Amino acid sequence: MPSRRALLAAILCLPGATARAKEEAHTDDAFRAFIEGLRPAAVARGVSASTFDAAFAGISAPDPRVLARTRRQSEFVRPVWDYLVGAVSKDRIARGRARAAALAPTLRSIAGRFGVPSQVALAIWGVESDFGASAGDVPTIRALATLAAAHHRGILFRDELLAALAILQRGDVARDRMSGSWAGAMGQVQFLPSTYLAHAVDFDGDGRRDIWSSETDSLASIASYLKDLGWDPSLSWGYEVLLPAGFDLSRYIGDLSDFSGRGVRRADGAPLPQRGRASLFLPGGLGAPAFLITDNFEVLRGYNTSDSYALAVGHLADRLGGGPPLAAAWPKGAGLDGAALRALQTGLAAAGFYDGPTDGRAGPKLREAVRRYQISVGQPADGYASSALLARVTGSSAPKP
Repeated sequence: MPSRRALLAAILCLPGATARAKEEAHTDDAFRAFIEGLRPAAVARGVSASTFDAAFAGISAPDPRVLARTRRQSEFVRPVWDYLVGAVSKDRIARGRARAAALAPTLRSIAGRFGVPSQVALAIWGVESDFGASAGDVPTIRALATLAAAHHRGILFRDELLAALAILQRGDVARDRMSGSWAGAMGQVQFLPSTYLAHAVDFDGDGRRDIWSSETDSLASIASYLKDLGWDPSLSWGYEVLLPAGFDLSRYIGDLSDFSGRGVRRADGAPLPQRGRASLFLPGGLGAPAFLITDNFEVLRGYNTSDSYALAVGHLADRLGGGPPLAAAWPKGAGLDGAALRALQTGLAAAGFYDGPTDGRAGPKLREAVRRYQISVGQPADGYASSALLARVTGSSAPKP
């Protein structure tokens, strides 16, 4: 049986052989050279030669599907309301409540140890892997090697690949079972290897931190990670609220008791807590659902930096705990896409309002910049990156802050 290289060489000799095939041959050679170049760094991490060779056995070329996926992350490019439709569906709520009932004793033990509410750990499990049903089947080593060799996000994936090799060396999982997403996030909890090494736990006591097949270890590892990120057991992630007429949006950070004193009410009719700080979050602008989010919302963003993700997890947790659907309606139509958000970031930066990355992602930095701009031009400071705001920022000379 001729080797893949011999077959490729034969193809290159055929009339009409393409530059793409030549480029592929070069890419494969560079990929193999990159992997071999990792050997000294892996040895420094305690990875044996046999573990290294077994990890890369049969991996001779990058995965062409992986790099294509780097441009499509739904929680960053879809409007928050579209993202929530799938993340907090009726079916997911029903299945999550069923899992909560089946795992009740385990969930109580996990919550008691880590101080993270059961429904929050369940919600992350549900969003990340549909309660373990869709943990991903992409081989982790090849996915990480593909991203690392392409220098996607600098050296991040090189370091994650070395961490994955360290996991194999420890014997926590066999290479053939080490799988997950296209970006190297593993198992039912979608931990990157470095996150696994730092935060995964063996809660079922079998001697392995198994986030691939153990529901108990998966849920406990989620709770462990949130605790390490700074989860405050005395606070919720946030609350859907109703704003009184004429509410001053420029005062959007303060104590929960202060918001209550200014007429802000929870949409479900329950009283706001009298301790803790929060900020106002209007991901669809005025008239859409409004939220007071606490520091625990930022903890959820530590798991995944998308606002849409954190809101989906928080709302799903509430629904799993018996809470109602959102009271307000979302706007119709699409929000700003990645290219439009980059244009807005560029325009706000040029005007002196924004100093974050021009990455086409909505988040706290862009929200703050939008609010500052809105205050400067006398608009309601809802922090919402709308098409009208984009037109105003990019079509006129915005005042300096």
